Amino acid sequence: MFNDIILNSISEIIENQEVYLVGGYLRNYFLNKKISKDRDLVCIKNAKKLADKISQKLNGTFIELDKENQIYRVVLKDKENYFDISNALENDIIKDAKRRDFTINSIFYNLKTNELLDPFDGIKDIKNKIIKTSDLKNLEDDTLRYLRMYRFQALTGFEIDKKLENYTKLNFKNVLSSAKERINYEIIHMFEGQYIVKTLLQMYENNALEIIFPFIKEIKKVPPNSHHHLDLVHHSIETVKNIRTNNPLLKIAALYHDIGKPSTWTIEPQGRHRFIGHDIKGYELAKKELSELKFSNKQIAYIAKMVKYHIYPASLINCPDNKKAYARFIRKLEKDTPDIIELSRADRLSAKGVDVSEEMINSSINHLENLLNYYNEVQSLVKSPKGLLNGREIMDILNIPPSKKIGMLLLEIKEAQLTGEITTKEEAINFIKKQSR
Repeated sequence: MFNDIILNSISEIIENQEVYLVGGYLRNYFLNKKISKDRDLVCIKNAKKLADKISQKLNGTFIELDKENQIYRVVLKDKENYFDISNALENDIIKDAKRRDFTINSIFYNLKTNELLDPFDGIKDIKNKIIKTSDLKNLEDDTLRYLRMYRFQALTGFEIDKKLENYTKLNFKNVLSSAKERINYEIIHMFEGQYIVKTLLQMYENNALEIIFPFIKEIKKVPPNSHHHLDLVHHSIETVKNIRTNNPLLKIAALYHDIGKPSTWTIEPQGRHRFIGHDIKGYELAKKELSELKFSNKQIAYIAKMVKYHIYPASLINCPDNKKAYARFIRKLEKDTPDIIELSRADRLSAKGVDVSEEMINSSINHLENLLNYYNEVQSLVKSPKGLLNGREIMDILNIPPSKKIGMLLLEIKEAQLTGEITTKEEAINFIKKQSR
């Protein structure tokens, strides 16, 4: 903190005002994590005046977030660093600390005296790795805090205080009174957490997971079977666990990937469980639920795409001409190819029923590695393919009018490029002539 150039730069404008640094910046400091670029300041009176001074001093943008409660933001020129500035509750710093969500966020640092104020033992709770609150009623002041508690657990791996957990069990449904946009924010940041699997399991045990993700009510009806050693909820969470990247949207897709199974579930006379078309059904169901949770159109398109194609990579294992099948797959998935392979891999590792041998699993994993290696070899063509022919040239060469056939031929040229079948314009011309015979 003493080396924070931005904090030091405002020291002279604080003057005799009582100003405290609080929140995530200090929490991260005591967790030995990267210091936040957002700095929450609480002052005794004149929050607006302080925000205005900081804005002028640092040439930042002044934003009035909440006029009634006197909360202001100053965004610095780099658009990354910013201050949130507010008045202490009733101009009393202890009352302000008591009404905050959790004790780990109730640590204050006096910027003038360089003294720490920790009235509810937040530093001790960080050391003991526990999430507590100074007053359980604080969660009802802002019902989103029920979900935020789990977000902090996913980020820190901390245990949740038993009194807090029991109170949350009884009242978690109240989180739905919060704006969906705010719930969405917590979900995405929760899935950024290193300990997301621990949190998902605890949320499931506390019946909180199905409140946030309604599809859980349906998939928990699907039990283990000969190809899955886990019931469908735990299989889905295990799939999240096996995702190796830090992409929160891919982990959310892992949780959703079998959303279509309950509605496509059949049991054959021999006892085998089948879920024919669950990928396509899941695609539609995922889009609907993600939309209700206020994910952006771009996020919905990505997650739903992962759900739709999650079994595609595995289906290529027995193709007689792997190279062409791989090229067709990559042409369809393009830049999302590595992510869908990763999801397929995680799914495969999470299904170890009695009819699944280690040899089958290893064969599938080797196949997926080969598919990823092939993508890495041709990814330059995928990201910025060199157009050997354009639509106008195809029309002139074949003497045909504009039609859907042009688009089809362009895709076939790209696929042939990916397999290495054609590499020059002359080869492309011969290729389309052959295709049009």
